[in-house]
Amino acid sequence: MSIQENRFQAIISHAKEYGFVFQSSEIYDGLSAVYDYGPFGSELKKNIRDYWWKSMTQLNGNIVGIDAAIFMHPTTWKASGHVDNFSDPMIDNRDSQKRYRVDHLIEGYTESLKETGQEAKAEDILGLMDSLIAKDDFAGLKKLIEDNKIICAVSGTANWTDIRQFNLMFSTQIGSLSEEADTIYLRPETAQGIFVNFLNVQKTARMKIPFGIAQTGKAFRNEIVARQFIFRMREFEQMEMQFFIRPGTQKEWYEYWKEARLKWHLSLGIPAEKYRYHNHVKLAHYADAALDIEYEFPIGFKEVEGIHSRTDFDLSQHQLYSKKKMQYFDAEIDEKTGKPFGNYIPYVIETSIGLDRMFLLILSHAYDEEILIKDDGSKDSRVVLHIPPVIAPIKLAVFPLTKKDGLPEVARAIMDECKPHFRCFYEEKDAIGKRYRRQDAIGTPFCVTVDHQTLEDQTVTIRFRDTMLQERIPVKEIKKIVLNSIC
Repeated sequence: MSIQENRFQAIISHAKEYGFVFQSSEIYDGLSAVYDYGPFGSELKKNIRDYWWKSMTQLNGNIVGIDAAIFMHPTTWKASGHVDNFSDPMIDNRDSQKRYRVDHLIEGYTESLKETGQEAKAEDILGLMDSLIAKDDFAGLKKLIEDNKIICAVSGTANWTDIRQFNLMFSTQIGSLSEEADTIYLRPETAQGIFVNFLNVQKTARMKIPFGIAQTGKAFRNEIVARQFIFRMREFEQMEMQFFIRPGTQKEWYEYWKEARLKWHLSLGIPAEKYRYHNHVKLAHYADAALDIEYEFPIGFKEVEGIHSRTDFDLSQHQLYSKKKMQYFDAEIDEKTGKPFGNYIPYVIETSIGLDRMFLLILSHAYDEEILIKDDGSKDSRVVLHIPPVIAPIKLAVFPLTKKDGLPEVARAIMDECKPHFRCFYEEKDAIGKRYRRQDAIGTPFCVTVDHQTLEDQTVTIRFRDTMLQERIPVKEIKKIVLNSIC
């Protein structure tokens, strides 16, 4: 196992040990690719969501939010193309009983070719794969796998089944009696809830083009090959914004949101060199441009957010299937013609980020195993999460030095003063050093210790997580220092 793979496993173990992420239904041996967020994980996840929501809605005068239902009329998914096209070609190895997504299997093989200097061959294989997938040529894809002697990583054999399509949507029934029930789907994305509410939002919020609609919420995909911890799950959360624009302006708005979204990531203090753009060579039939913002996880560069120029496909499809006009009347004057732009179906620029993937990104960047040199030359170590204070689960920990002499009462008073403004944590068990280490491990940026000197001069010791420096400050300055770091 490589150093980076070891680091990734350490992050997964840390996430469980310190209450960030648990395997779902663990007492029943778990449910594959489904996870629960613990006390500190749920706080971190909420803070990331709030940070995104504020950047989209509060800081943009032309973007509003909605919260659409998970269940939608089944025709929604017919119009969007998910019923007919939302599937992946899969192949099974008869010896290991392991199932692979065909593109992942072939891409894994081409990566090994590149490592041995066979880049040209790898690119040829990938190009042929894309062509075969586009034509749904499963026989050709299987022949490609067999001709290149691609083997299963588990069994080491090439004993493959035929390739089959698997629809990724979960279906269920709605109705009081099963025999009368209609089939509906758990939404595989949140975007369609925005599109079907385009007219409602435009009219009630009195929005003018260009404007956006933002939404966060759960989505569900029957991932056959779910892997890499919370990076690919069957139940996950998206943060999406659909930005409605005039036809013909999509190129400039695509570039705008490409830059704006990367700036949002960098605003969390993550170095630019950890990110890259990956432009889509093969575009969806409705798109005229698309890219991924990728982050360098311990498992390599992986997609975190997508920026897509979706043209007018979605609104046009819903107009076709619903028989309701999805047009916008633009009264602004076109400088070229001197007339109003008039009625048109808006084009859309989409920004779509996975909240769970952003959560994993934050953990991956923040996790650090430090070796410390003491004053006497001996070594010590600590595991610390350098989570940006603005999204840290706990902002301030308050410790009385002892459980007596009135120190807990003073510490509780500090808690009462601060907790209406940000999340605080109180602890009086164990030595101060152990309490510091526990807070380091969950990413708390500030700890204050109430001691006997506090009773004399109303000062406390504040400790800074990242530097471990300690300063003496007045009690009345605590709230100000923390608020300055998170605003």
